[in-house]
Amino acid sequence: MPAEAPQPLLRQRDAIAIIVGIVIGAGIFKTPSMVAGVTGDAGWVTVAWILGAIVSLAGALCYAELATTYPHAGGDYHFLTRAWGRHASFLYAWARATVINTGSIALLAFVFGDYMAKVAPLGAAGGAYWAALIVVALTAVNIAGLKASSRTQNWLTMFEVAGLLAVAIAGFMAPPVAAAAAGPAAFSSAPALGMFGLAMVFVLLTYGGWNEAAYISAELKGGRRAIVPVLVTSLAILAGIYLLVNLALLSGLGLKGLADSKAAGADVMARTFGETGAKALSLFVAIAALTSINATMIVGARTNYALGRDWPALRFMGGWHATRGTPVAALVVQGAIALALVAFGALQHDGFEAMVEFTAPVFWSFLLLVGLALFRLRATDRAAERPFRVPLYPLTPLVFCAACAWLAWSSITYAASRNAVHVSLIVMAAGVVALLFTGARPLIPAKKAD
Repeated sequence: MPAEAPQPLLRQRDAIAIIVGIVIGAGIFKTPSMVAGVTGDAGWVTVAWILGAIVSLAGALCYAELATTYPHAGGDYHFLTRAWGRHASFLYAWARATVINTGSIALLAFVFGDYMAKVAPLGAAGGAYWAALIVVALTAVNIAGLKASSRTQNWLTMFEVAGLLAVAIAGFMAPPVAAAAAGPAAFSSAPALGMFGLAMVFVLLTYGGWNEAAYISAELKGGRRAIVPVLVTSLAILAGIYLLVNLALLSGLGLKGLADSKAAGADVMARTFGETGAKALSLFVAIAALTSINATMIVGARTNYALGRDWPALRFMGGWHATRGTPVAALVVQGAIALALVAFGALQHDGFEAMVEFTAPVFWSFLLLVGLALFRLRATDRAAERPFRVPLYPLTPLVFCAACAWLAWSSITYAASRNAVHVSLIVMAAGVVALLFTGARPLIPAKKAD
């Protein structure tokens, strides 16, 4: 296998499909009901989703500066190496390999498995079996090469968006809701600040994933600035779809009906198209999970690749197959860890909830560190060429960092309330041990932007 470097093989539309596919997962089918219940007002529901888009855009602009200044397949890992040193970036790469990306893959695999088990049961543990099978299948697709995985991603994303548009159509076509389900008029009351903050936690979790664009910045055609329109276009598409779906759910179910619903999309499809429509939505939810798994695999393996390039003890992950345009060994390692987490989740009360508790605290804590890296690199690397500069600096990155800190604290508090935060801490402690082991070896000098 040739030990080559990433090449610019991705078109912008492929990159947009990857980002949209990562972000639009099962969350949009779950969180609208939670946001409606917490805010208690249709007007504030809309405000929350608009604010979520604004905060996400602030983060995307920060990432656009980092990715255009330091384009690299290592993405966040590369930024953290430059800003905070190799020890911090190693722990981040360890977290992505063992918690963040692989945990997200396992989480989404459980969503896919739960829905597929209803269509084709495989026994009492059918959901876990389906979850394991899809991890193996999509890992194989990605090993086949970047063209195969990006082509698969384009089709899955189109199907996924079509499912959400079907929910929106059903919501606007649904019969008028009863007065009891309609709820009060928009902006007739304001939620308490703490409750609105909780709503924003759900909203921002649903928008999460756009930052993965940093991992494909070195593989985009069109030069270093190509990542900027990819990020902005992706978020514009996401914000439009999310607002449309929420307005449609409010129209089809009413505020109280939406807040009380356990499966809002299925309920509105059932009201408009009957039980056939509700069953069809199960397929769309499975496809949404499938899309996000594939996209997460594409970007997640790039961290393992960068880790292997920089740390001699992990060099086996640093190979790049020039013909396929993908890091094969890094994908195999990622798939194996994800399978182990599927097995771990299968032993818990609920695999999906276990993965949320496992991944969220670590993810938002490190994302905060990436946001702070922009300030540090601006101060310490003044000579770097910056094809794009984040507008309204330092306000924009301050908004992003504040949101990350808030979500990190909220996620830690939530995991602690479920007596689950110790799992992430144990895994990160193992990362410190691994750092001590690999740190005893000579380090490869830090690489400049490719």
